[in-house]
Amino acid sequence: MTIARYSLIAAAILALGACGKQEPPKEMASQAATVTAPPVAGSDTVKIAHSAPLTGNNAHFGKDNENGTRMAIDEINAEGGADIAGKKVKFELVSEDDQADPKTATTVAQRFVDMKVVGIIGHMNSGTTIPASKIYADAGIPQISPSATAVAYTAQGFKSAFRVMSNDAQQGKVLGDFAVKKLAAKKIAIIDDRTAYGQGLADEFEKAAKAAGAEVVKREFTTNQETDFNAILTSIKGAKPDLVFYGGMDAQAAPLKKQAKKLGIAAKIMGGDGTQTPEFIKLAGADSEGMVSSSPGQSKESMPGGTEFLTKFKAKFGVDVNLYAPYNYDATKVMIEAMKKAGSVDPAKYLPELQKIEYKGVTGTISFDEKGDIKNGPITVYQVKGGKWEVIEVVAGEAK
Repeated sequence: MTIARYSLIAAAILALGACGKQEPPKEMASQAATVTAPPVAGSDTVKIAHSAPLTGNNAHFGKDNENGTRMAIDEINAEGGADIAGKKVKFELVSEDDQADPKTATTVAQRFVDMKVVGIIGHMNSGTTIPASKIYADAGIPQISPSATAVAYTAQGFKSAFRVMSNDAQQGKVLGDFAVKKLAAKKIAIIDDRTAYGQGLADEFEKAAKAAGAEVVKREFTTNQETDFNAILTSIKGAKPDLVFYGGMDAQAAPLKKQAKKLGIAAKIMGGDGTQTPEFIKLAGADSEGMVSSSPGQSKESMPGGTEFLTKFKAKFGVDVNLYAPYNYDATKVMIEAMKKAGSVDPAKYLPELQKIEYKGVTGTISFDEKGDIKNGPITVYQVKGGKWEVIEVVAGEAK
């Protein structure tokens, strides 16, 4: 449960996001996962790839994403496969840990290309999705990200790149407007983690907040590994802001919120989808109270197929949905639906169907604009009340 100026692509390759954190490169940890149901007689089996951070600080997001994709593939395979041009086709899920690291992500991407996978669900973070997308585009393999929200991802013009979640321009505008018009913030301080997601969302928030009439009194930055924000917060306290916006993920947002309270900062604290997680509440404890965050899409319970999906997911995996699993599920189903319409698993043949698809999924109706962005994606604003995220407002996302 994510997500930047250019230089644009060069900066995004060095930054991470989107939901996203960047970890130091490690030795590649390959985690291949194959759906257990065997192919039926007379059927074909093809590979669909998934990549997300399965280790490190983002692993709770990455595993949630992987489980969403796995659930979709398991369901289709349990039905005997997808009917494609009169033949039952089963799918093998190949999942790799990109460690939320851009360099690792490009290694993973090339590995998927060499495997001749027919499609990519991922990556999770903007900072991994963006560099990997060039490799997939060059190979002509469709890629659907369930959670990369940086505008730069689809701004590159790759016809193979799609996302099933609203982008940071849409989310940042909603957050900026909400901060000024609903929370009455006149003086705002902004902190970001310098990832493609964190900085990109903070930039969009700043633009919208200024347009709505607020003054940005401080703009600070940190890293996506830092947990001590006392120096930054002490500086911000002196500027007496009404609201502090943080562009980054829950592992940093939680200690920031706790330290802000300890320092006696009365300003409201706000973040994006990287902070709107059960993990944030768990990490921040009682200090999570009052946190305001947004998330692209409707609340999980309000999604058209949300209640049923949440129940099935918990029964299958023994855990609750963290954040992005429904989007992974829909991304996978949308990709396979395009194959069915094309009567082919050949990426070159089903890509045109993906570009014009309209699919009613768990998260809502999915169709893409000319850039590959989802059309009419809503943004939901939440606040922690009584130790739980409660919906404050749902705003229709305007195309950007």
